[in-house]
Amino acid sequence: MFSPGGPTPRELAVQALSSVERGYDLLAPKFDRTPYRTPAPVLDAVADALAPLGPFGTGLDLCCGTGAGLDVLARLCRDRVTGVDFSAGMLAVADRRAAPGGRAASLVRADARALPFRPAFDLAVSFGAFGHFLPRELPGLFAGVHAVLRPGGCFAFPVAAPPRPGSPGYWALLGFDAAMRVRNAVWRPPFVMYYRTFRLGEVGRELARAGFRTELRPLPSFGRRADGSPRVRLVTAWRAAAAQPAAGRVNS
Repeated sequence: MFSPGGPTPRELAVQALSSVERGYDLLAPKFDRTPYRTPAPVLDAVADALAPLGPFGTGLDLCCGTGAGLDVLARLCRDRVTGVDFSAGMLAVADRRAAPGGRAASLVRADARALPFRPAFDLAVSFGAFGHFLPRELPGLFAGVHAVLRPGGCFAFPVAAPPRPGSPGYWALLGFDAAMRVRNAVWRPPFVMYYRTFRLGEVGRELARAGFRTELRPLPSFGRRADGSPRVRLVTAWRAAAAQPAAGRVNS
């Protein structure tokens, strides 16, 4: 729920009738007092799961918002960490946050679908942002992340299991997505935010098409459902390591 000092209903309504970028600019000063901020248990679970896969050098938080994921990168990466987001308001809040361990992060305003980086990162993470991308945008998004990772680099993000059909959570997400579709059909500019369009099967196929080798890791702290499947998984998508020269081969 919203913490004291969070946005008012009027402020949320204004945000919902704005573009995605403008909406987050407006919400940014109070974003960390909303339920939209990635909870600390998710951040901690991801950091714990990634730690044995390192060490990592440089890190990128894709759609970093107010910088919660930068804390994870600061724990995992030895070198520079960078956050990228297209909302100037969210980046301003991230910039004001205390640097984890006294190490400042580089913050870049850019569209995640057109990342302005060379292959410079060993680890990229993202938390809670994929509802802002339509399914047709995933190929370009994933190809862009692949392009900014060094050979052997990892792209990681948590994915919660979808609610069971007919459950209260299922109807809540279905109702939200339906309301957003109606809103975007009758109001401009659109506000793209859907909870049911980021499906794990399709995500896996698009990651493979972008050149990633993907693994799924359960996050044990969230337990399992009645059928034994994990409630939350961590997707780790790896860019292939650089090919090693054959033994005895001389490079000219």
